[in-house]
Amino acid sequence: MKILLVYPKYINTFWGFKDALKFISKKATHPPLGLLTVAALLPKEWEKKLVDMNVSTLRDKDLEWADYVFISAMSIQKESVKEVISRCKKMGIKTVAGGPLFTLEYEEFEDVDHFVLNEAEITLPAFLADLKNGYAHHIYTSKEFPDIQKTPIPLWEIINMKAYATMSIQYSRGCPFNCEFCNIAALYGHKVRTKSTAQIISELEDIYSQGWRGDVFFVDDNFIGKKRKLKKEILPAIIEWMERKRYPFPFNTEASIDLSDDEELMQMMVKAGFNSVFVGIETTNEESLAECNKVQNKNRDLLSSVKKIQKFGLQVQGGFIVGFDNDPPSIFERLSSFIQESGIVTAMVGLLNAPRSTKLYQRLVKEGRLLKDVSGDNTDFSINFIPKMDYETLINGYKNILNRIYSPEPYYKRVKEFLRYYKPLGKRTFHFHFNYIGAFLKSILFIGIIEKERVYYWKLFFWSLFRRPKLFQLSITFAIYGFHFRKIFGNCL
Repeated sequence: MKILLVYPKYINTFWGFKDALKFISKKATHPPLGLLTVAALLPKEWEKKLVDMNVSTLRDKDLEWADYVFISAMSIQKESVKEVISRCKKMGIKTVAGGPLFTLEYEEFEDVDHFVLNEAEITLPAFLADLKNGYAHHIYTSKEFPDIQKTPIPLWEIINMKAYATMSIQYSRGCPFNCEFCNIAALYGHKVRTKSTAQIISELEDIYSQGWRGDVFFVDDNFIGKKRKLKKEILPAIIEWMERKRYPFPFNTEASIDLSDDEELMQMMVKAGFNSVFVGIETTNEESLAECNKVQNKNRDLLSSVKKIQKFGLQVQGGFIVGFDNDPPSIFERLSSFIQESGIVTAMVGLLNAPRSTKLYQRLVKEGRLLKDVSGDNTDFSINFIPKMDYETLINGYKNILNRIYSPEPYYKRVKEFLRYYKPLGKRTFHFHFNYIGAFLKSILFIGIIEKERVYYWKLFFWSLFRRPKLFQLSITFAIYGFHFRKIFGNCL
């Protein structure tokens, strides 16, 4: 068999960092880890090629080569998905589709030949067995959750690592929490399933052996879902491996705010090489936290929690949401002030939306307030339900937050305040890349000379160069991030 694995194109979004990637001459932020894992699950003797449409063009000759085209995607890639399926249909090429988009919305894609839904470790072997026997079915699904200690190492050799800014690794699936707006529990369950220590070290070794020296993202939706195993097994092994390899990878991941309650865990994460963590803060309004069942964020000083994580040497990237039923008119001012005071440089503020399979979606259907499906981009000013707050008030308030946090003056002020108190505690070995020189020079040209924000850029440039020289590279990185964020929100800024 000849299998072409296709990862459809993203639109330009907050987390896509498209405008920032140009500075370092990269095509995409992360590789398609799911498809690389699926590739490893396929028979070894089959020929495999992967086309990430965010990195390269999907050509007709790529499609003509294949016996089957495997497609995986998320909702934000829907339009590109439809184009790929249409091309395959016209050329008479069989398609196999899986991943989050199809698991939740497969009914929308009538032209797909075979759906391999849910987690591939269970459904893909059944499809392959039937395919071998000549009677593959249309849909393969399962309510079971696989033991991911049997998941193979992703097939890294079928991608060009140089096209990406970051590599990815997965330690766990599932989340113990049940936030109303989130579909992670519906997709992967409440029970946190983890890989073994040997698996994680083998995967790190494999990425290392491919020549990668740079950031690695643990894609877990909540990395600290099983704290005891992390502290007793996983992190000690990573620490030992990183010391032995002279710290080739800076790590980043996602975690719940209760990370701030465990000082030992934070210390170990930093010692293992973690330098940043994304935290879903969502809102400072207690009634809204109760509404969405964000129990881990309730009844705590969120600002102090963020500051504590930063104090231990981890940058905090934050997720925020407006549009809850219980949001008061003051929420826009309160969130803006919180973000500025917290020093969260990368703050993604989005409008509440209700993805399929979430409890929020089900509630809104019952209340007759659901309007349409989500776009997949919660920063595109769209909302898929009728909000309790006046719509114009909500949209204008949302725009005001973006102006308050991403206009040049407040953004650079926040960067400076963060750098003033940030003290990285982990060991680091600097790995030089020529891309760094290019990014630095491009930042001077585009941000320091061409863009209107140049006065703020140069103030930060010289302040960090003389006051915090060890963080000078990070200050330039933040300037580039700000450039990207202003491009994303340009119309409202």
